[in-house]
Amino acid sequence: MLPGADGAKPGPGDPALAADRLAAAKAELRRRLVAGRRAMTEADRAAAGRRLRDAVLGLPEIQMAGTIAAYCSVGSEPDTRGLLFALWKRGSYVLLPVLLPDGDLDWASYEGPDSLTAGPRGLLEPGPAEPRRGPGAIARADLVLVPALAADRRGNRLGKGGGSYDRALARVGGLVPTVALLFDGELLDEVPAGPHDVRVRLAAQPQEGIIRLA
Repeated sequence: MLPGADGAKPGPGDPALAADRLAAAKAELRRRLVAGRRAMTEADRAAAGRRLRDAVLGLPEIQMAGTIAAYCSVGSEPDTRGLLFALWKRGSYVLLPVLLPDGDLDWASYEGPDSLTAGPRGLLEPGPAEPRRGPGAIARADLVLVPALAADRRGNRLGKGGGSYDRALARVGGLVPTVALLFDGELLDEVPAGPHDVRVRLAAQPQEGIIRLA
């Protein structure tokens, strides 16, 4: 262990040591969750995506929402493409994130599956023809769908570690529903979280449907 600036070793209450332990706990949990997702079959992922779509579409708050901030799933994430299309077809104004060079999120409108283009880090985002609305656009959403590897019953959320969504969620009003989309088994008793991690208010799972969190 490296000594501090004054030559003393960090003690048990040292903030740097606590941050290192938190980062290690998150990294280990991410590793296990990502491995579990990769072990799923494409058919299982597709079926889970359909159940999540139906659960979210039945949520009273989303039926009343005019503007919805969402995301386009990639890789082993729960499939959101059917959900995005269903929301768009019924007239909701859907915003999708556009990753900025500093890791923050800009937002642009979803105009159907043909409007998406490849973005950085393997993401799919609205093409350049769609005007960027600015990072503050998420504050005008009536409901926010959030990617997550896990959440717990208190609303703590585990993301991929980039911090983009914590920055974005910090702009969302206290009464706006924020919904983490999860596979079954990813709503845990406890998720490691620090002071900068922003909680979500609901979780959606294929079998349990919508779960309201503390």
